Amino acid sequence: MTDSAPDPEQLAQACSEAMHENDYATQMLGIRILESTPGRALLSMVVRTDMLNGHAVCHGGLLFALADSAFAHACNNTNKATLASGCSIDFLASAREGDLLTAEARERSRSGRTGIYDVEIQRQDGTLIAVFRGRSYQIRGSVLPDTSPPTEEKTA
Repeated sequence: MTDSAPDPEQLAQACSEAMHENDYATQMLGIRILESTPGRALLSMVVRTDMLNGHAVCHGGLLFALADSAFAHACNNTNKATLASGCSIDFLASAREGDLLTAEARERSRSGRTGIYDVEIQRQDGTLIAVFRGRSYQIRGSVLPDTSPPTEEKTA
């Protein structure tokens, strides 16, 4: 009998799809998953009128939400339930109504139950809008239910 582990790329995509299905805040913001590979995620969002602050630029909290969502996908897409233990963001440029923003999250380190992830948000013209660093903590459980066949017990 051979054990066939799921393809890591397919597992990452399935984890992201499952998370997105139940993430109503991310859906409300119109955030889309463009790519999800182990330890990496690429998400996008178009800046709408209702996302603008009093200076007619995208509200920083919504940029944070985009980065945080990309971070969540990158640290959960290996099917290990993981939460944020802390994060920070630096705003470098503004985004305006109609801008297409992409957030790329990458795992920098994962050891034991903790990890470090960096996220860059860019505008459609390549301008770097914000940089975000997230610290993760793995909890019990998984994103997807365990679908592996039960192991056979050997009897004497």
